[in-house]
Amino acid sequence: MTAIRVLLVDDDPLVRAGLSFMMGGADDIEIVGEAADGDEAEALVDRTRPDVVLMDIRMPTVDGLTATERLRGRADAPQVVVLTTFHADEQVLRALRAGAAGFVLKDTPPAEIVDAVRKVAAGDPVLSPTVTRRLMEHAAGTTADTRRTRARERIAVLNDREREVAVAVGRGLANAEIAAELFMSVATVKTHVSRVLAKLGLNNRVQIALLAYDAGLLEESRENGH
Repeated sequence: MTAIRVLLVDDDPLVRAGLSFMMGGADDIEIVGEAADGDEAEALVDRTRPDVVLMDIRMPTVDGLTATERLRGRADAPQVVVLTTFHADEQVLRALRAGAAGFVLKDTPPAEIVDAVRKVAAGDPVLSPTVTRRLMEHAAGTTADTRRTRARERIAVLNDREREVAVAVGRGLANAEIAAELFMSVATVKTHVSRVLAKLGLNNRVQIALLAYDAGLLEESRENGH
């Protein structure tokens, strides 16, 4: 079994030491490096080729948000999980829009942080439906009419089935749940999700959820009984 390569990025050496210790006991995880700011992280990504980067948002020099945007813009981008002390704020939302696969709170139990790394390495987001709703509520106060207009223009490229899948992803449903609700196989759901990502120029399910929210699709879904 190939170990999941993880890079730790936080300006607090105690936080890095704690994360390194808690993940060091997992047989399937290898800590390949540590960085104290986003600039250092980019250089380490080039050298260590991590699968997952655990990224603090608030750091000096180059913050985690900027570093996330730069890393996710690469062709061989690692997955990024944001580390934060806040359940939902504008910076977390911006990191998710930039392509972070989710976020974990710094006081999350060690086993859950390890599980989050495993999920993200497997291509799954680390946002529960509860957290997704909280983020959407926070975004409600920051979403301008122009953002909704732009989001609707982007969503318009999807066909009806892809749009249904995008809404289901936005509601936080897993592939198996989407398959059951829309009467299709899990493999077909995966194909639709891949097409949605390609058509919209996105790189993970979290971005689909945020775009669906911006476009008002989740509100329409709730009005229709979902």
